[in-house]
Amino acid sequence: MIEPAPRLSSLGRPTSGWRLRLYTVIFEADTPAGRAFDLALIAIVLTSVAVVILDSVASISARFGDLFGVLEWIFTIVFTLEYIARLICVHHPLRYVRSFFGVIDLLAVLPTYVALLLPGVHSLIDVRILRLLRIFRVLKMGAYVAEFRALGLALSASQRKITVFLIFVMMVVLVTGTLMYVVEGPQHGFTSIPLGIYWAIVTMTTVGFGDVTPQTDIGRFIASLQMLLGWGILEPTTRTCHECLSEGHEPGATFCRDCGARLPPYQTSS
Repeated sequence: MIEPAPRLSSLGRPTSGWRLRLYTVIFEADTPAGRAFDLALIAIVLTSVAVVILDSVASISARFGDLFGVLEWIFTIVFTLEYIARLICVHHPLRYVRSFFGVIDLLAVLPTYVALLLPGVHSLIDVRILRLLRIFRVLKMGAYVAEFRALGLALSASQRKITVFLIFVMMVVLVTGTLMYVVEGPQHGFTSIPLGIYWAIVTMTTVGFGDVTPQTDIGRFIASLQMLLGWGILEPTTRTCHECLSEGHEPGATFCRDCGARLPPYQTSS
């Protein structure tokens, strides 16, 4: 089971010696050494992600593939040493291993070793892009914990409403997707029910990629209903509090009835 990002106190801070000095550099960004470590880590993370992205471009990979391979091993060794250092400088390493960022750290190095041992799964190397998530750790997102908690409470309070909405949407796209499969059929691009459901989701969200389109009059009629339905149920409310996401405020209200924050100006539907 993956645990949330651990508090530093739960990991166990060393009391003296080289482990304390290492702990201070790695986990405490309010020191000169800690800030330098974080900045260096950000630079390495961004560079490693850039290598992953460039290596995915065939023309660039063909020209610089060998260089990218060497750089990838350098990054992997650096991240491996950092991961080991984090484990040996805390009293409770297992707590870090099971934490969210502990898993991310492991995923940052594991694909390279797996690709070396099992060349057939080389595609897994793209999991390295998860290194980008490490930036959120070194940027100390703790300053926004209060706002994240408020958002979580608002979502929790609206859980029943959100659940009912999602169930309704799932029912609609399942029915209309199946109808389109029956009405249009493989000859018009609707080769399966899942593809019909994909079309229904794209249409309901008003994205409209256009890769699959109805060709019959009945199919166009169903598509028209789907578009109107999607526009109706996905139109955002104009009286939602931007702070706590509370809805249903009166047109004349100035402040949120739940958290007291100022509401956005009331707008009538055009």
